Amino acid sequence: MKKRQKTTANTAKIHIALFISALRKGGSERVLVNLAEYLENQGIRVTVVTQYKGEGEYELSPEIKRVYSEITEEEKSGSRMVNFIRRFRKLRRIWKEERPDVILSFIGKNNLMALLTSSFLDIPVVISVRGEPEAEYATGLMRFLARTYFARAAGIVLQTKEAFAFFPERIRKKAVVLKNPLNPSFVRKRFEGERDMCIYAVGRMDANKNHEMLLRAFSGLAADFPLVRLVIYGNGECREPLRELAEQMNLWDRVSLPGAVTDVADKIYKGSAFVLSSFSEGMPNTLIEAMCLGLPVISTDCPCGGPAELIQDGINGLLIPPGDTAALELALRTLLSDRDKADAMGRNAAKLLEEYLPEHVDREWMDYLISKR
Repeated sequence: MKKRQKTTANTAKIHIALFISALRKGGSERVLVNLAEYLENQGIRVTVVTQYKGEGEYELSPEIKRVYSEITEEEKSGSRMVNFIRRFRKLRRIWKEERPDVILSFIGKNNLMALLTSSFLDIPVVISVRGEPEAEYATGLMRFLARTYFARAAGIVLQTKEAFAFFPERIRKKAVVLKNPLNPSFVRKRFEGERDMCIYAVGRMDANKNHEMLLRAFSGLAADFPLVRLVIYGNGECREPLRELAEQMNLWDRVSLPGAVTDVADKIYKGSAFVLSSFSEGMPNTLIEAMCLGLPVISTDCPCGGPAELIQDGINGLLIPPGDTAALELALRTLLSDRDKADAMGRNAAKLLEEYLPEHVDREWMDYLISKR
Protein backbone atom coordinates (compact mmCIF):
# COMPACT_ATOMS: atom_id res chain seq x y z
CA MET A 1 0.00 0.00 0.00
CA LYS A 2 1.43 3.33 -1.02
CA LYS A 3 2.08 5.57 1.97
CA ARG A 4 1.44 9.29 2.08
CA GLN A 5 4.06 11.55 3.59
CA LYS A 6 3.27 11.95 7.25
CA THR A 7 2.02 15.23 8.68
CA THR A 8 2.64 15.37 12.43
CA ALA A 9 1.87 18.99 13.33
CA ASN A 10 -0.84 19.21 16.01
CA THR A 11 -1.65 15.50 15.77
CA ALA A 12 1.39 13.63 17.10
CA LYS A 13 0.05 13.30 20.64
CA ILE A 14 -3.43 12.18 19.63
CA HIS A 15 -4.50 8.54 20.01
CA ILE A 16 -7.67 7.28 18.28
CA ALA A 17 -9.07 3.76 18.63
CA LEU A 18 -11.29 2.27 15.92
CA PHE A 19 -13.59 -0.60 16.92
CA ILE A 20 -15.29 -3.11 14.60
CA SER A 21 -15.98 -6.85 14.59
CA ALA A 22 -13.34 -7.79 11.97
CA LEU A 23 -11.70 -6.45 8.81
CA ARG A 24 -13.18 -8.91 6.32
CA LYS A 25 -13.97 -7.40 2.95
CA GLY A 26 -17.09 -5.26 3.19
CA GLY A 27 -18.11 -1.63 2.82
CA SER A 28 -17.90 -0.62 6.48
CA GLU A 29 -14.62 -2.44 6.98
CA ARG A 30 -13.18 -0.71 3.93
CA VAL A 31 -14.19 2.71 5.27
CA LEU A 32 -12.59 1.96 8.62
CA VAL A 33 -9.33 0.76 7.07
CA ASN A 34 -9.15 3.74 4.70
CA LEU A 35 -9.70 6.06 7.65
CA ALA A 36 -7.15 4.27 9.84
CA GLU A 37 -4.50 4.61 7.13
CA TYR A 38 -5.23 8.30 6.69
CA LEU A 39 -5.11 9.03 10.41
CA GLU A 40 -1.83 7.17 10.80
CA ASN A 41 -0.37 9.13 7.90
CA GLN A 42 -1.36 12.36 9.61
CA GLY A 43 0.80 11.42 12.59
CA ILE A 44 -2.05 10.22 14.78
CA ARG A 45 -1.49 7.11 16.85
CA VAL A 46 -4.08 4.57 15.70
CA THR A 47 -5.22 1.38 17.41
CA VAL A 48 -7.69 -0.88 15.61
CA VAL A 49 -9.66 -3.10 17.98
CA THR A 50 -11.50 -6.05 16.46
CA GLN A 51 -13.25 -8.99 18.08
CA TYR A 52 -11.46 -11.49 15.87
CA LYS A 53 -9.53 -11.95 12.65
CA GLY A 54 -11.71 -13.03 9.73
CA GLU A 55 -10.85 -14.66 6.42
CA GLY A 56 -9.77 -12.53 3.46
CA GLU A 57 -9.37 -9.33 5.45
CA TYR A 58 -8.23 -5.89 4.36
CA GLU A 59 -4.61 -5.28 5.27
CA LEU A 60 -3.45 -2.67 7.74
CA SER A 61 -0.10 -0.91 7.64
CA PRO A 62 2.34 -2.41 10.16
CA GLU A 63 2.51 0.95 11.95
CA ILE A 64 -1.12 0.54 13.02
CA LYS A 65 -1.55 -1.49 16.19
CA ARG A 66 -4.27 -4.14 16.22
CA VAL A 67 -5.82 -5.62 19.35
CA TYR A 68 -8.31 -8.49 19.61
CA SER A 69 -11.19 -8.32 22.11
CA GLU A 70 -12.73 -11.78 21.67
CA ILE A 71 -12.21 -14.19 24.53
CA THR A 72 -10.14 -17.27 23.80
CA GLU A 73 -11.51 -20.81 23.56
CA GLU A 74 -9.99 -21.51 26.98
CA GLU A 75 -11.83 -18.52 28.44
CA LYS A 76 -15.23 -19.53 27.06
CA SER A 77 -17.87 -21.05 29.30
CA GLY A 78 -21.03 -23.03 28.62
CA SER A 79 -23.00 -20.03 29.89
CA ARG A 80 -23.80 -17.20 27.45
CA MET A 81 -24.06 -14.77 30.34
CA VAL A 82 -20.63 -15.71 31.68
CA ASN A 83 -19.15 -15.33 28.18
CA PHE A 84 -20.75 -11.90 27.81
CA ILE A 85 -19.31 -10.76 31.13
CA ARG A 86 -15.86 -12.00 30.14
CA ARG A 87 -16.06 -10.23 26.76
CA PHE A 88 -17.22 -7.09 28.51
CA ARG A 89 -14.33 -7.18 30.96
CA LYS A 90 -11.75 -7.88 28.27
CA LEU A 91 -12.88 -4.98 26.09
CA ARG A 92 -13.01 -2.65 29.09
CA ARG A 93 -9.49 -3.75 30.02
CA ILE A 94 -8.34 -2.86 26.49
CA TRP A 95 -9.70 0.68 26.84
CA LYS A 96 -7.99 1.03 30.23
CA GLU A 97 -4.65 -0.16 28.86
CA GLU A 98 -4.72 1.71 25.55
CA ARG A 99 -6.25 4.95 26.91
CA PRO A 100 -7.26 6.42 23.53
CA ASP A 101 -8.31 10.06 23.37
CA VAL A 102 -11.45 9.00 21.52
CA ILE A 103 -13.07 5.74 20.40
CA LEU A 104 -14.82 5.40 17.04
CA SER A 105 -17.12 2.38 16.87
CA PHE A 106 -18.79 0.88 13.79
CA ILE A 107 -22.04 -1.08 13.47
CA GLY A 108 -24.83 -2.48 15.63
CA LYS A 109 -23.89 -4.21 18.87
CA ASN A 110 -20.35 -2.86 18.67
CA ASN A 111 -21.69 0.66 19.24
CA LEU A 112 -23.52 -0.41 22.37
CA MET A 113 -20.52 -2.40 23.65
CA ALA A 114 -18.18 0.54 23.10
CA LEU A 115 -20.45 2.80 25.13
CA LEU A 116 -21.01 0.26 27.89
CA THR A 117 -17.42 -0.89 28.33
CA SER A 118 -15.99 2.63 28.37
CA SER A 119 -18.41 3.92 31.02
CA PHE A 120 -16.74 6.11 33.67
CA LEU A 121 -13.33 5.85 31.97
CA ASP A 122 -13.51 9.43 30.69
CA ILE A 123 -12.99 8.32 27.09
CA PRO A 124 -15.40 9.91 24.59
CA VAL A 125 -17.08 7.50 22.18
CA VAL A 126 -18.24 8.33 18.66
CA ILE A 127 -20.57 5.72 17.20
CA SER A 128 -21.25 5.16 13.52
CA VAL A 129 -24.48 3.59 12.28
CA ARG A 130 -23.51 2.16 8.91
CA GLY A 131 -26.76 0.73 7.54
CA GLU A 132 -30.47 1.33 7.80
CA PRO A 133 -31.05 1.84 11.55
CA GLU A 134 -34.25 -0.23 11.49
CA ALA A 135 -32.22 -3.17 10.17
CA GLU A 136 -29.06 -2.57 12.20
CA TYR A 137 -31.12 -2.49 15.39
CA ALA A 138 -33.75 -5.04 14.45
CA THR A 139 -35.07 -6.28 17.80
CA GLY A 140 -37.20 -4.36 20.24
CA LEU A 141 -34.46 -4.35 22.89
CA MET A 142 -31.78 -3.18 20.45
CA ARG A 143 -34.00 -0.37 19.19
CA PHE A 144 -34.80 0.74 22.71
CA LEU A 145 -31.12 0.83 23.64
CA ALA A 146 -30.16 2.66 20.43
CA ARG A 147 -32.85 5.27 20.97
CA THR A 148 -31.93 5.86 24.60
CA TYR A 149 -28.36 4.84 25.43
CA PHE A 150 -26.88 6.50 22.34
CA ALA A 151 -27.50 9.79 24.16
CA ARG A 152 -24.30 8.99 26.09
CA ALA A 153 -22.19 9.08 22.94
CA ALA A 154 -19.93 12.05 22.29
CA GLY A 155 -21.08 12.00 18.68
CA ILE A 156 -23.09 9.92 16.23
CA VAL A 157 -22.23 9.49 12.56
CA LEU A 158 -25.09 8.54 10.25
CA GLN A 159 -25.02 7.64 6.58
CA THR A 160 -28.07 9.46 5.23
CA LYS A 161 -30.51 12.22 6.11
CA GLU A 162 -33.32 9.67 6.19
CA ALA A 163 -31.59 7.81 9.04
CA PHE A 164 -32.21 10.73 11.43
CA ALA A 165 -35.90 9.83 11.60
CA PHE A 166 -35.13 6.64 13.54
CA PHE A 167 -33.83 8.56 16.56
CA PRO A 168 -35.49 10.90 19.07
CA GLU A 169 -34.65 14.58 19.01
CA ARG A 170 -32.06 14.49 21.81
CA ILE A 171 -29.99 11.97 19.84
CA ARG A 172 -30.52 13.69 16.48
CA LYS A 173 -28.91 16.78 17.99
CA LYS A 174 -25.68 14.80 18.42
CA ALA A 175 -25.75 13.26 14.95
CA VAL A 176 -23.99 14.27 11.75
CA VAL A 177 -23.75 12.83 8.25
CA LEU A 178 -20.18 12.29 7.09
CA LYS A 179 -19.34 10.96 3.65
CA ASN A 180 -17.52 7.65 3.30
CA PRO A 181 -13.79 8.02 2.61
CA LEU A 182 -13.11 6.84 -0.95
CA ASN A 183 -10.33 4.34 -1.55
CA PRO A 184 -7.62 6.22 -3.51
CA SER A 185 -7.60 3.50 -6.19
CA PHE A 186 -10.94 4.88 -7.43
CA VAL A 187 -9.54 8.37 -7.98
CA ARG A 188 -8.86 8.41 -11.70
CA LYS A 189 -10.15 9.91 -14.92
CA ARG A 190 -13.21 8.31 -16.45
CA PHE A 191 -12.49 5.75 -19.15
CA GLU A 192 -13.45 7.09 -22.55
CA GLY A 193 -13.55 4.45 -25.24
CA GLU A 194 -15.14 1.15 -26.20
CA ARG A 195 -16.44 -0.37 -23.00
CA ASP A 196 -16.33 -4.02 -22.00
CA MET A 197 -19.60 -5.83 -22.65
CA CYS A 198 -19.94 -6.59 -18.96
CA ILE A 199 -22.48 -5.84 -16.27
CA TYR A 200 -20.79 -5.62 -12.88
CA ALA A 201 -21.90 -5.90 -9.26
CA VAL A 202 -19.75 -5.86 -6.13
CA GLY A 203 -20.74 -6.83 -2.61
CA ARG A 204 -21.17 -9.53 -0.05
CA MET A 205 -23.34 -12.31 -1.44
CA ASP A 206 -26.14 -12.42 1.09
CA ALA A 207 -29.93 -12.24 0.90
CA ASN A 208 -30.03 -8.46 1.41
CA LYS A 209 -27.82 -7.76 -1.62
CA ASN A 210 -30.37 -9.69 -3.73
CA HIS A 211 -27.98 -10.71 -6.50
CA GLU A 212 -30.57 -13.29 -7.48
CA MET A 213 -32.73 -10.48 -8.87
CA LEU A 214 -29.78 -9.29 -10.97
CA LEU A 215 -29.19 -12.80 -12.30
CA ARG A 216 -32.86 -13.21 -13.21
CA ALA A 217 -32.95 -9.81 -14.92
CA PHE A 218 -29.84 -10.79 -16.88
CA SER A 219 -31.47 -14.05 -17.95
CA GLY A 220 -34.38 -12.06 -19.40
CA LEU A 221 -32.16 -10.07 -21.75
CA ALA A 222 -29.28 -12.49 -22.37
CA ALA A 223 -30.66 -13.77 -25.68
CA ASP A 224 -31.03 -10.21 -27.05
CA PHE A 225 -27.50 -9.21 -26.03
CA PRO A 226 -25.41 -12.34 -26.75
CA LEU A 227 -22.04 -10.63 -26.17
CA VAL A 228 -22.85 -9.25 -22.74
CA ARG A 229 -21.58 -11.01 -19.59
CA LEU A 230 -22.49 -10.66 -15.91
CA VAL A 231 -19.72 -10.50 -13.29
CA ILE A 232 -20.44 -10.34 -9.56
CA TYR A 233 -17.50 -9.85 -7.17
CA GLY A 234 -17.82 -10.93 -3.55
CA ASN A 235 -18.18 -13.87 -1.20
CA GLY A 236 -20.97 -15.04 1.05
CA GLU A 237 -23.57 -17.69 1.72
CA CYS A 238 -25.48 -16.97 -1.50
CA ARG A 239 -22.54 -17.52 -3.83
CA GLU A 240 -23.07 -21.25 -4.33
CA PRO A 241 -26.88 -20.94 -4.79
CA LEU A 242 -26.24 -18.24 -7.39
CA ARG A 243 -23.82 -20.48 -9.24
CA GLU A 244 -26.37 -23.29 -9.23
CA LEU A 245 -29.11 -20.95 -10.48
CA ALA A 246 -26.90 -19.73 -13.33
CA GLU A 247 -26.29 -23.34 -14.33
CA GLN A 248 -30.03 -24.09 -14.27
CA MET A 249 -30.59 -21.11 -16.56
CA ASN A 250 -27.85 -22.35 -18.94
CA LEU A 251 -25.98 -19.09 -18.37
CA TRP A 252 -22.88 -20.34 -16.56
CA ASP A 253 -20.65 -19.60 -19.55
CA ARG A 254 -21.77 -15.94 -19.37
CA VAL A 255 -21.92 -15.45 -15.60
CA SER A 256 -18.80 -15.15 -13.46
CA LEU A 257 -18.57 -15.17 -9.66
CA PRO A 258 -14.84 -14.67 -9.02
CA GLY A 259 -15.15 -14.05 -5.27
CA ALA A 260 -13.63 -11.10 -3.45
CA VAL A 261 -10.79 -9.25 -5.19
CA THR A 262 -8.44 -6.48 -4.12
CA ASP A 263 -8.29 -4.57 -7.42
CA VAL A 264 -11.98 -3.78 -7.86
CA ALA A 265 -11.36 -0.43 -9.53
CA ASP A 266 -9.23 -2.04 -12.25
CA LYS A 267 -11.75 -4.84 -12.74
CA ILE A 268 -14.85 -2.70 -13.28
CA TYR A 269 -13.22 0.41 -14.80
CA LYS A 270 -14.37 -0.23 -18.39
CA GLY A 271 -17.73 -1.82 -17.60
CA SER A 272 -20.93 -1.12 -19.53
CA ALA A 273 -23.10 -1.03 -16.41
CA PHE A 274 -22.93 -1.36 -12.63
CA VAL A 275 -25.85 -2.62 -10.56
CA LEU A 276 -26.70 -2.34 -6.86
CA SER A 277 -29.68 -4.61 -6.24
CA SER A 278 -30.02 -4.45 -2.43
CA PHE A 279 -33.19 -4.44 -0.36
CA SER A 280 -31.61 -1.97 2.08
CA GLU A 281 -28.35 -0.03 2.39
CA GLY A 282 -26.80 2.81 4.31
CA MET A 283 -24.66 4.85 1.96
CA PRO A 284 -23.35 2.11 -0.37
CA ASN A 285 -19.61 2.33 -0.98
CA THR A 286 -19.72 0.19 -4.09
CA LEU A 287 -22.22 2.53 -5.73
CA ILE A 288 -20.16 5.59 -4.80
CA GLU A 289 -17.03 3.96 -6.22
CA ALA A 290 -18.71 2.94 -9.48
CA MET A 291 -20.13 6.42 -9.96
CA CYS A 292 -16.79 8.10 -9.20
CA LEU A 293 -15.26 5.90 -11.92
CA GLY A 294 -17.94 7.15 -14.30
CA LEU A 295 -19.79 3.88 -14.88
CA PRO A 296 -23.45 3.97 -15.94
CA VAL A 297 -25.21 2.76 -12.78
CA ILE A 298 -28.53 1.25 -11.76
CA SER A 299 -29.57 1.02 -8.12
CA THR A 300 -32.60 0.09 -6.10
CA ASP A 301 -34.18 3.07 -4.39
CA CYS A 302 -33.83 1.30 -1.07
CA PRO A 303 -34.02 2.50 2.54
CA CYS A 304 -32.45 4.35 4.21
CA GLY A 305 -32.16 6.58 1.17
CA GLY A 306 -28.46 6.39 0.27
CA PRO A 307 -28.84 5.62 -3.44
CA ALA A 308 -31.50 8.33 -3.84
CA GLU A 309 -29.09 10.88 -2.34
CA LEU A 310 -26.47 9.90 -4.92
CA ILE A 311 -28.57 9.36 -8.05
CA GLN A 312 -30.69 11.83 -9.96
CA ASP A 313 -32.86 9.35 -11.82
CA GLY A 314 -32.20 9.51 -15.55
CA ILE A 315 -29.40 12.08 -15.17
CA ASN A 316 -26.45 10.31 -13.51
CA GLY A 317 -27.99 6.86 -13.09
CA LEU A 318 -31.24 4.93 -12.85
CA LEU A 319 -33.29 4.14 -9.76
CA ILE A 320 -35.64 1.16 -9.56
CA PRO A 321 -37.91 -0.21 -6.82
CA PRO A 322 -36.30 -2.84 -4.53
CA GLY A 323 -37.11 -6.38 -5.60
CA ASP A 324 -38.49 -5.36 -9.02
CA THR A 325 -36.84 -7.73 -11.49
CA ALA A 326 -38.80 -6.40 -14.48
CA ALA A 327 -37.72 -2.82 -13.73
CA LEU A 328 -34.09 -3.90 -13.47
CA GLU A 329 -34.26 -5.75 -16.78
CA LEU A 330 -35.76 -2.68 -18.45
CA ALA A 331 -33.09 -0.40 -16.99
CA LEU A 332 -30.33 -2.73 -18.17
CA ARG A 333 -31.85 -2.85 -21.64
CA THR A 334 -31.82 0.96 -21.69
CA LEU A 335 -28.11 1.18 -20.87
CA LEU A 336 -27.08 -1.64 -23.20
CA SER A 337 -29.10 -0.50 -26.20
CA ASP A 338 -28.55 3.27 -25.96
CA ARG A 339 -24.84 3.79 -25.52
CA ASP A 340 -25.03 7.57 -25.94
CA LYS A 341 -27.50 7.79 -23.08
CA ALA A 342 -25.44 5.43 -20.97
CA ASP A 343 -22.26 7.45 -21.58
CA ALA A 344 -24.03 10.69 -20.68
CA MET A 345 -25.17 9.18 -17.39
CA GLY A 346 -21.67 7.87 -16.70
CA ARG A 347 -20.08 11.27 -17.32
CA ASN A 348 -22.57 12.89 -14.98
CA ALA A 349 -21.93 10.20 -12.38
CA ALA A 350 -18.19 10.89 -12.53
CA LYS A 351 -18.82 14.44 -11.25
CA LEU A 352 -19.44 12.85 -7.84
CA LEU A 353 -15.70 12.27 -7.50
CA GLU A 354 -15.06 15.88 -6.55
CA GLU A 355 -17.29 15.47 -3.48
CA TYR A 356 -15.60 12.24 -2.38
CA LEU A 357 -11.92 13.02 -2.84
CA PRO A 358 -10.19 11.18 0.02
CA GLU A 359 -8.14 14.16 1.16
CA HIS A 360 -11.34 16.14 1.77
CA VAL A 361 -13.55 13.44 3.28
CA ASP A 362 -10.84 11.87 5.47
CA ARG A 363 -9.98 15.31 6.78
CA GLU A 364 -13.61 15.88 7.77
CA TRP A 365 -13.61 12.62 9.75
CA MET A 366 -10.30 13.47 11.43
CA ASP A 367 -11.41 16.98 12.39
CA TYR A 368 -14.70 15.63 13.74
CA LEU A 369 -13.01 12.95 15.87
CA ILE A 370 -10.43 15.36 17.22
CA SER A 371 -13.19 17.80 18.17
CA LYS A 372 -14.78 15.11 20.39
CA ARG A 373 -11.72 14.56 22.59
